[in-house]
Amino acid sequence: MATRLNLAVRGLFATPVAALEVPGAASINAELTRLILERRDANISVQASNAGGWHSDRDILDWGGPRVSHLMGLAKGMAAQLTADRGGQQVSPAWQVRAWANVNAAGHANVAHYHPGCFWSGTYYVDDGGCAADHSLGGEFEMLDPRGPGPGMYAPSLKFAGEDGASVGGAEIIRPKPGLLFLFPSWLVHQVRPYRGTGTRISIAFNFSL
Repeated sequence: MATRLNLAVRGLFATPVAALEVPGAASINAELTRLILERRDANISVQASNAGGWHSDRDILDWGGPRVSHLMGLAKGMAAQLTADRGGQQVSPAWQVRAWANVNAAGHANVAHYHPGCFWSGTYYVDDGGCAADHSLGGEFEMLDPRGPGPGMYAPSLKFAGEDGASVGGAEIIRPKPGLLFLFPSWLVHQVRPYRGTGTRISIAFNFSL
């Protein structure tokens, strides 16, 4: 048996993804569901990354009321904890915020994309359409590995040792859950898998730029 070497190993080039379960989400979501569905019924969809479904204008801060303002305040707090200058000092930039609502029904999805000109992006789930309880309904938020296909290009049966090694060249998912707010770098390529339920999957997406 080979002698085990005393190696110094660092997991470099980590990609920060932060999540928060928002307190009081049930009452927040009830009001947001009403506002968003009323807006959907009165306005045609914007066409962006959505493959089917309804995508609002990007001005939900103007019509979403105090609930949306509260959520964006929480998201700014998350960004403040995760943003530093090049010297490593924590900073709180005056973020420019654009946000919009998404409503998906059966068969709807979002194709792989990223958000140019932005620093942080994120999503808040108003209604998961049953996805949390029944994983067969799909609708997951999927993040593609920015390192590319990794060792799978040459040796698909191998991975890097350690906790993070299995994800190289693959993808990570976040399952929708009402009240879940998460933040990720805007350059991270992501998509939403097709929703296969009979309910309504409602989310609010946003970008922070300078």
